[in-house]
Amino acid sequence: MSIALAPATPSTLLDLLDRSRVRDAVAIVGFALLTALAAQISIPLGFTPVPLTGQTFAVLLAGGVLGSRRGGLSMLLYVALGATGLPFYAEGTGGWTAATGATAGYLVGFIVAAIVVGLMAEHGQDRKLSTSIPAFLAGTMIIYTVGAGWLAYDLGLPLTAAAGESSAVSLGVAPFLVGDVFKALLAGAMLPAAWRFLDDAR
Repeated sequence: MSIALAPATPSTLLDLLDRSRVRDAVAIVGFALLTALAAQISIPLGFTPVPLTGQTFAVLLAGGVLGSRRGGLSMLLYVALGATGLPFYAEGTGGWTAATGATAGYLVGFIVAAIVVGLMAEHGQDRKLSTSIPAFLAGTMIIYTVGAGWLAYDLGLPLTAAAGESSAVSLGVAPFLVGDVFKALLAGAMLPAAWRFLDDAR
């Protein structure tokens, strides 16, 4: 595949490549596999069923690079493949039980976040540092919101609680804030840099 001028005004980085169904299929499958690979970068924390992984970085990139429809499809494919039993989830897990367990909300959040980040990218928010970082932080917050909401329901926990008491936020959000903000900042810096590089190459 080569860098092309079609469409004349590309809405995402993927649109800089010649348009074809093969291109879209390869990109969707590729980002699903990238997310599965990132899930294996996993650090169990012991006190929470939610491990520290590299998945959110891949999710944000999927939305930013592919756009809303293709980004959402890539994450839907990732979740579906893991649900069939492939070891695509964190720590090499997979299957229906893993797909519907305590961390199921994060999996659904991946799909929603990729769609929302993709919509922002289609409106040019991935092209400047000042707009790309807020877009990726918004995607991260979507993952947290859906993930912690389901975690609270599945474990019978309050969403929030006093300091020192267990809650969905203390188990499923607080331990990951620093790492996920860093991943959002990294993705937010990478995409504007990629646009500048590819625009110069056209």
